[in-house]
Amino acid sequence: MGPPGGGKGTQAQRLASAHGIPQISTGDILRAAVREQTPLGVKAKGFMDRGDLVPDEVIIGVMADRLRQSDAQKGFLLDGFPRTQAQAEALDAKLRERGPSGVRVVNLDVPDQEVVSRISGRRSCGKCGAVYHVKFTPSRKEGACDKCGGALVQRDDDREEVICKRLEVYHAQTRPVLAFYEKKGVVRSVRGTGPLDEVTALIEQALA
Repeated sequence: MGPPGGGKGTQAQRLASAHGIPQISTGDILRAAVREQTPLGVKAKGFMDRGDLVPDEVIIGVMADRLRQSDAQKGFLLDGFPRTQAQAEALDAKLRERGPSGVRVVNLDVPDQEVVSRISGRRSCGKCGAVYHVKFTPSRKEGACDKCGGALVQRDDDREEVICKRLEVYHAQTRPVLAFYEKKGVVRSVRGTGPLDEVTALIEQALA
């Protein structure tokens, strides 16, 4: 768990690769279910096509299907799920059906100010899609893509006011989920700032 722009996806990829377990992302699963036209995928597509949020019960159903697949039987890493307390409670119930779950929750602790700095500094090439950062990975020529020379732009959802709103929603949704797992004593908070390798090492220590 962690805020938008907190490094969850990057760290999840690293951990999944190192431990030989699948990284399971809600968004990826929904898209796969829609593509494969599973019953739950068809149901989810209706909400997605209308621009509505996919209800908890549909997401939980899709996740339950995914966790039954063979590659997830020896372990898995959830990225972006659960997002609500209802999802956390449903996941807990599903995992109890499998036996002792051994769930561990890593919470990447990244200050809001750092999140705003990370995301608002991103710039994308309008032609080839390459991504830069004005502070961390700037292009050689300001405002121009190194790969194709296209103009670099800031996406609408990378604007500071949008990021602040996303953080408000994140904190509102996450507090009850963290509280749910904290009562179980399975949450480990890890500093999410600093070099990638250092953060990865801190996560591994928390999981040891």
